[in-house]
Amino acid sequence: MTRYDQEVFYVYILECTDFRGRVTYYTGQTNDLMGRFRQHATHRGAKYTHTKGVVLLYAETFKTRSEAVQREAEIKAWNQEKKRDLIDFVGNGTRFER
Repeated sequence: MTRYDQEVFYVYILECTDFRGRVTYYTGQTNDLMGRFRQHATHRGAKYTHTKGVVLLYAETFKTRSEAVQREAEIKAWNQEKKRDLIDFVGNGTRFER
């Protein structure tokens, strides 16, 4: 692997909307952000997202999987309001919807 081919790991937050319009956030980590998003959007991702509409709202990059796993655990421990604050703070406006 050359220095240009180094793997990147992502921690991401999805906005999930159920059939009643209730919004929650799902946090995950992967080394293929758009591939993993496609899995969630086509109901082949985490069981939690199978019955929900999903929007990719936030992502961070890391050099190692262990860093990504640690950050994922940190964000998962937060309440919904704190996750929303992070999304709003970054506020890059990028939304990938299915």
